[in-house]
Amino acid sequence: MAACVADLEKNGHLVRIKEEVNPDLEMASIHLRVHEKGGPAILFENVKGTNYPAVSNLFGTLERSKFMFRDTLNLVEKMVQLKGDPMQALKKPLANIAVPFAALKALPKKSLFNAPILQNKINISDLPLIKHWPMDGGAYVTLPIVYTEDADKPGVMNSNLGMYRIQLTGNDYILDKEVGLHYQIHRGIGVHQTKANALGKPLNVSIFVGGPPSHSFAAVMPLPEGLSELTFAGALGGRRFRYIKHNGHVLSSDADFVITGKVYPKENKAEGPFGDHLGYYSLKHDFPLMKVDQVYARNNAIWPFTVVGRPPQEDTSFGNLIHEITGSIIPKEIPGLHEVNAVDEAGVHPLLFAIGSERYTPYYEISQPAELLTIANHILGFGQMSLAKFLWISAKEDNPSLSVNDKEAFFIHMLERVDWSRDLHFQTKTTIDTLDYSSTELNAGSKVVIAAVGKRKRDLGKEKPSLNLTTKCVSFDLAFPGVLAIQYPAFRNYSGAKEEMEELDKALAMQLDKLDSYPLILLCDDSKFIANSFSNLIWSAFTRANPSHDIYGVKYSQEYKHWGCEGPLIIDCRMKPHNAPYLELDPEVEKKVDKLGEKGKSLYGII
Repeated sequence: MAACVADLEKNGHLVRIKEEVNPDLEMASIHLRVHEKGGPAILFENVKGTNYPAVSNLFGTLERSKFMFRDTLNLVEKMVQLKGDPMQALKKPLANIAVPFAALKALPKKSLFNAPILQNKINISDLPLIKHWPMDGGAYVTLPIVYTEDADKPGVMNSNLGMYRIQLTGNDYILDKEVGLHYQIHRGIGVHQTKANALGKPLNVSIFVGGPPSHSFAAVMPLPEGLSELTFAGALGGRRFRYIKHNGHVLSSDADFVITGKVYPKENKAEGPFGDHLGYYSLKHDFPLMKVDQVYARNNAIWPFTVVGRPPQEDTSFGNLIHEITGSIIPKEIPGLHEVNAVDEAGVHPLLFAIGSERYTPYYEISQPAELLTIANHILGFGQMSLAKFLWISAKEDNPSLSVNDKEAFFIHMLERVDWSRDLHFQTKTTIDTLDYSSTELNAGSKVVIAAVGKRKRDLGKEKPSLNLTTKCVSFDLAFPGVLAIQYPAFRNYSGAKEEMEELDKALAMQLDKLDSYPLILLCDDSKFIANSFSNLIWSAFTRANPSHDIYGVKYSQEYKHWGCEGPLIIDCRMKPHNAPYLELDPEVEKKVDKLGEKGKSLYGII
């Protein structure tokens, strides 16, 4: 990490903060301000309570992320493309001649001598204990590289690297002896723990912090199960992943810190709350307890961290870089799929936009989605996209120039064509993302596919219509072409919401002639907030709604098991009692950070 910091500083991508900064909320506040301005990476040289400096915002912009991997990124992209289309190696041998040599860097290498990581044995309490949001349960590791092995097939080539947050302090954890290991569903570590539990053995865990930035990126790279992220880390870093085995654990030779420990079967403790990347807190739940064996640090170690919150944040750059590397491969894995976008503004997993082919009946004019539904089912069974909650999918044939990356244009395209009596396809009582609190149950909720094909059915309204609404309506605004935001009193319970929706349905059903240009209505707590930006609309509508419970419609009907509506679709995106709280900064800490900026020369003009 020291080499990375020096390289970034030399090239104008990093600033040093020499003043003492408190890791309890102050460092996170500074990071958030710098990131919002598109600022540089930040080296905190003087962190209160520890001898170790800390660095954040390394991946704060896509430009900086690509700069760190400037020597290897093109080769890695070619390697990924060749995986999707191996014939390219024969068609363009000269263009791909360097790929086999780059692939040699993908093979992990066991260090022959003692690694620098063994230079210092320390405690958890010696680390920078950074708390990010006021309601967080304690200090967290937010850029951990968590290493585990397959109990049935041990060895580094069958290992898993994942970025699962680690709670270092707080709750009932015994300081220096226990930490919390939080991981979501559909993660490789879950497979490893399941196998270890079946054997009645503890799962050995090594947490690497720091080292080459390629190691951090590899931990979030969505690779197929059974393919070690160590190989990707080596290829992207241009240096083989070096490791040693020490006291029964695998240690990264190049890491700045390593925390080793064991997770025993059925030993859990309450972890959280934690301010998460959907813009809300993930709440306190039981997660695996890791009993600490040893903590190591190399000389001159630097502690990397990030702060997550409502998108866009630093992890957005991870997603953008993943898309650059893998964007061409995913459509080749799913027949008929042209593009897919896990929408960052909605926290990635809640919302997918996709474009597919509709080729089943070219001899007829397309009257309803067919191949699109096959593609949608494939998407919802593919890797981490299976966690998606709302999937909007359109047909390439309807607009060949349309892209899911032009999110506003895609949304307009869908709203112009959607037929709510035909195009809604629900999955109830299924899995959703662990961090999604739109449902009353952890990991469980519902999904809906919205598949629209054919010619444009309507022109979207661009002015606020004149409507007679119920007396409960506080206000309503045009939020986006074709989308109305109606502000209602706070959500109480679902029986009350059902009564409110019946009353609203009756009022709007009498005015369908005014609503044809407005196919979507968002019932909300603050109509002005939703109307303020497309980002606000997407975040509010799709992070707080559980499709099976929070979707209603004007003049709705059910034909056998298929639900639809004749008039506008209504999504109730009000905050509900089971939703997790918003992330809000501490006003007193913000005042302290303001003062730091006033007196600290190194902070002037940055925060």
